[in-house]
Amino acid sequence: MYKRYFVTIEDAKIIRNAMSKKENAKYYKRLLTVALRGEGKKDKEIAEITGYNHKRVSQLVALYCNEGLDVLASDGRKGGNNRKMSTEEEKEILNSFSKKAQAGQVVTVDEIKEKFEEKLGEKGETICLASIYNLLERNNWRQVMPRAQHPNKAKDEDIEASKKLTINSKK
Repeated sequence: MYKRYFVTIEDAKIIRNAMSKKENAKYYKRLLTVALRGEGKKDKEIAEITGYNHKRVSQLVALYCNEGLDVLASDGRKGGNNRKMSTEEEKEILNSFSKKAQAGQVVTVDEIKEKFEEKLGEKGETICLASIYNLLERNNWRQVMPRAQHPNKAKDEDIEASKKLTINSKK
């Protein structure tokens, strides 16, 4: 069944005090929502004042009652860094491949992926190719390939001879 959460007038005073110290507009709005409930307003009235849906008002009040004032400060996001290893560990693995690449050998993404999965195998995790491409971009790696030559390209001597012929014919 529906559980009704109560915010006292003392809670509202504490919240109003916290509101005066915060500069973040979203945090301020969440605090205002709970403070208005403590001051005796109904969910629909608070929704009109704050612009939240009346269900969101109830959610914010329940969050405050269950977890306290600090939970209203966060926006619920966990963070964007989902990397499996530190930057130093990434660079360490890539350095082993850079020596191979500087020696003129071909380094493929599949090889790098295998090495990373081997390292992550201790933790039992896998990694997708998109993550490897992001890692390479993050570390300023780029694809370098030798320039392709046409298989029927004339020999250098023939090219020089034809240049001499065209120069002589213009005179």
